[in-house]
Amino acid sequence: MWETPAVVLITGIMAAGKSTVAELLARRLPRSVHLRGDVFRRMVVNGRAEMAAQLSDEAWRQLRLRYDLAATAADRYAADGFTVVLQDIIIGAELSAMVERIRHRPLAVVVLAPQAEVVAIRERDRPKQGYGDWPVADFDAGFRAETPRIGLWLDTSTQTPAETVDETLTRAWTDGRIG
Repeated sequence: MWETPAVVLITGIMAAGKSTVAELLARRLPRSVHLRGDVFRRMVVNGRAEMAAQLSDEAWRQLRLRYDLAATAADRYAADGFTVVLQDIIIGAELSAMVERIRHRPLAVVVLAPQAEVVAIRERDRPKQGYGDWPVADFDAGFRAETPRIGLWLDTSTQTPAETVDETLTRAWTDGRIG
């Protein structure tokens, strides 16, 4: 399956390991792209609405624009023969909407869902800080309560990134395939 151009959407909360796993996965595929959805947010020089616990209408608009751009880029790369590993924080009802935005098939969704206490340690130990005033446990609880159970959900609490990639390579097309 991994020889066919595809899109693999990797999501989860901040510090779940998305960037690391996506990069390692892309490096193990023969013709691949690691597409970081957040790059579209960072491209906004002036007028960027920041992500916060309570999103403003403008922040929602910009977030959905970011998702639209990422889905379009993923579709274009896949149409040109690449397997795209698209990584971003896409949670709640936005996960189903993102699956609809991505037109290319095959599509696999992989949700990295380590336990909140593991995420809190990872967040504490990494150079970039994403949670600010949000308690990790509260963010995680909302994520688990509001995100639809689609795709392959992995509790990566005790896995190394390489082990997560191995499991993704083994199970993405059986347990994570959409459509």
